[in-house]
Order: sequence, then structure tokens, then C-alpha cells
Amino acid sequence: MDAALGTIRSLRSSAAAFLDFDGTLSDIVARPELARPVEGAVEALRALVRTFPFVAVVSGRPAGQIRELLPVPGLGVFGLYGLEATPVDVEAIRAARPEVEDVAATVDGAWVEDKGLSLAVHYRQAADPEAASRALGPGLERAALRTALFLFPGKMVIELAPRATPGKGSIILREVRSRALTAGLYAGDDQADLGAFAALDELRGEGVVTAKLAVRSPEAPPALLEAADVVVDHPAELVGVLRALAE
Repeated sequence: MDAALGTIRSLRSSAAAFLDFDGTLSDIVARPELARPVEGAVEALRALVRTFPFVAVVSGRPAGQIRELLPVPGLGVFGLYGLEATPVDVEAIRAARPEVEDVAATVDGAWVEDKGLSLAVHYRQAADPEAASRALGPGLERAALRTALFLFPGKMVIELAPRATPGKGSIILREVRSRALTAGLYAGDDQADLGAFAALDELRGEGVVTAKLAVRSPEAPPALLEAADVVVDHPAELVGVLRALAE
């Protein structure tokens, strides 16, 4: 086991484990509704919940979806980057949707997922995803500016959400500090996970022992892999790490 993870394991009676879902506990799939946790993920989380005082999934998905996919008693779930516990102007989302739909309609294979508190434009099914991203970007930026929303880029997706969105880093800082924990780890694979890594860096400056885990893939941001303390090559490998932490 890596030294950083070994230290976390030795401090697990006062440690938190925060995890992304898509691409981290599940393989990347063509559409979000097709995602399932990889083999052993649910069992590994159940073991972590028994041995760590706090374990949570922090995801851009609605919390209800995560709870259905990961039926683990005691698991914390923070959906939509923390939006579900934040007062937001839903009317801004409603106002933006027609324009966002129009922008998505200009790219074959792009489609809009309405999450209620945010809008996600997926383009994984476009013939040329890189060209699709370039084509979608300017129109979505204009829509965001007109409705005072914020753009969250991800793997083959661009999300529009209220500017009050807490983000993964804010959730981690709040939970670790409020629980007076002395150690914490986060595992992720995408652009939004850089905020979680930054939070761990801030906590490390406060004396909290931290470990940043990245799941490698052809789509993983190079900055995330460079910032990680530990890099694994697949969600299944991460499950093995989680299982070892709980043993």
C-alpha cells in the first residue's frame, strides 16, 4: 500500500473517505442512466462505512440516483455538487433551458439532461466529441451569461448550474472541519475533482493528513493525474484500494 494511504489507514478511526461516482466507482458509459458500480464497489463501501467514521459520495448526479446505485446504509451522499442542500433560483434554470436545448440541437449526438437544479449537455455520442465541445462552448457560455449560471465542464459534458453551487471542495472542507477529523482522502477522475483536491491541500496545511487519488483514463485531465498522490488505472483497482483500507 502507498505510504500516504497507509497513514490514512492507521488514522482511520478519525478519517473521512470522499468518492466520486462516474468513472471512479463505475466505468464510463455512453449515457448516465447506463452506469452501474463496478463489481465489489458496494461491498467495499459497506466495509469502509464500518471502519471509517464518515464515508461519502460527492457527485454531480442527483443524490437519489446515487442512493439507488449504492444501497449502503450509513453512506453520506452529496448530489449535484452540493446544490440539493443549497437555496437556489430554479427559475434561472427554467429560463435557460430553451436556449440550451437550441444550442444542443446544433450538434448531432448532443442532448440535454435536466437535473432540476442544473442542466447538463452531453456530447459523448457525437461523431467527433472534440469538435462537438468546441461547437457547443460559445453558445452555452452565452446562455450561462444571460441567465447568471456557471459552466462546469466534465467528461464529454458541459453543465450549467447556479453560481451558488458549493462544489466538491466546499463540501469536503465543511464535513472534515465540522467533524474535527484528522485525516481524509478523495478519489475522482474528472475536472470537477480538482476542487476536491484543492480542498485536501488546504486541509493538509491545517495539519490534516490527506491522500488524493485519481483514476486514470484517456479522458482524465492531466492536471488531476499530476496533482494526485496515488493514481490507479481503473475503478476496479480503486475498489481494491478501498477494500485494503477497510481491512
